[in-house]
Amino acid sequence: MVIGLTGGIGSGKSTVAQMFRKLGVPVYDSDSQAKALMVDSPGLKRAIIGLLGPKAYREGALDRAFVAGQVFNDPELLAKLNALVHPEVRKHFLAWTKEQRAPYLIQESALIFENGAQGQYDRTILVTAPRELRLERVMARDRAPREAVLARMDKQLGDEHKKDLASFHIENLDLASTQARVLELHGELMVLATEF
Repeated sequence: MVIGLTGGIGSGKSTVAQMFRKLGVPVYDSDSQAKALMVDSPGLKRAIIGLLGPKAYREGALDRAFVAGQVFNDPELLAKLNALVHPEVRKHFLAWTKEQRAPYLIQESALIFENGAQGQYDRTILVTAPRELRLERVMARDRAPREAVLARMDKQLGDEHKKDLASFHIENLDLASTQARVLELHGELMVLATEF
């Protein structure tokens, strides 16, 4: 059984993913795998250089600041970049799933609902937190100014809309209650997985 785990920036979905990992659930981190594939996949690298030019890479490594600067305020260019990266991540993920033997596994991905990808999963889990708390978390984590974080948050769908689409919801206010909810969900998912 394949579960999609998602949540807006600063919601704590990576913290939740780590809690599932500690329970022995295989978790595929789409964001870090995408970054790795953008460097390690020769075909993808060529395609990105074709789209953004040679400055996209510096000494063989992806110049993330350059790439972000190119696509952040250009939705059309971002869509073209995503159209190159997402199929590679999907292919890599499907190969990874074949190696797993657990009753269920999780793909952690930031934009499941924004990309209309919820149909690729048997169930989805949405992680949320109040906007101000998310803002504080990201400002502290990325040492980013408030306005820059708000701009990133505003590019994602609102939580209320995503709650209607998700199979399960975790409100991540504090570690203790989030851990309890993860344990509860793990039990439910282990039961559901027996039906697959």
